Amino acid sequence: MQVRELRIPPAPRLALDVSGAGPLVLFVHGIGGNRGNWRAQLPAFADAYTAAAMDVRGYGDSDDWDGPLVYADLAHDIARVMDRFHVQRAHLVGLSMGGRIAMQFTKLYPQRLGSLTLVDTHLSFASLPAPEREQFVRTRREPLLAGKTVADIAPVVAAALAGPFATAAVRRQLEDSIRALRRDSYLKFLEATVESDTIGDLGFIDVPTHFVVGECDTLTPPELARRMAAQVRRDDVEVSVIARAGHLSNLENPDEFNRVVRGFLDRQARLERANLST
Repeated sequence: MQVRELRIPPAPRLALDVSGAGPLVLFVHGIGGNRGNWRAQLPAFADAYTAAAMDVRGYGDSDDWDGPLVYADLAHDIARVMDRFHVQRAHLVGLSMGGRIAMQFTKLYPQRLGSLTLVDTHLSFASLPAPEREQFVRTRREPLLAGKTVADIAPVVAAALAGPFATAAVRRQLEDSIRALRRDSYLKFLEATVESDTIGDLGFIDVPTHFVVGECDTLTPPELARRMAAQVRRDDVEVSVIARAGHLSNLENPDEFNRVVRGFLDRQARLERANLST
């Protein structure tokens, strides 16, 4: 199915790839990614949904911005995307940092969410064990502040994220997305990721929620996903563990990822149709 590109004003303009028609499913990438990381997902959803992958501001073809990073602004950007599609509600799928953005959106715009899929993510940097926090800073922010480029750190960061079963092609794709980062914008995101804690307990979530995590994810492991799921005070909370995948589960095992995420969304669609008919 054809993929079309969109640019959404005003500044900072946001770039999206879009395919299909139907309820809007918006995919939000991680801190080392861009919208291209979802290229294996769009065709798998486009037969029944408007599948859209966005470049977060400061990434890919989206604009940079002046000033520090405020996570609330990233949530407002998602609202802008939804307004461009003229929809009141959307289904959000957020990977890692994208999951944190999706959770922030859920806090600020609860009435605009159909469902929430949180992939290989965490509540805040403080929720990670000290060794993981130290490695994150040591392999990313410290080298850049010392004068290295994002191209210099790409192989090290990619190796820390990919699981043991990741193919050479997946590792290349991950390294390429890291090399495409803009140093100054990336540093803003790194600082916000390390220093801010904007989510808190997940008891505020009041929509069907799906936690998806790679079985080999060492940064945000399956047990962390289960602890987060336990904070959501709803019966329709699911946890799926993707076999043979690390922190980039949608890249490392796309067939299994698409199956479980599509299955979750299809179940929500069926329930919504049933509720409308009663």
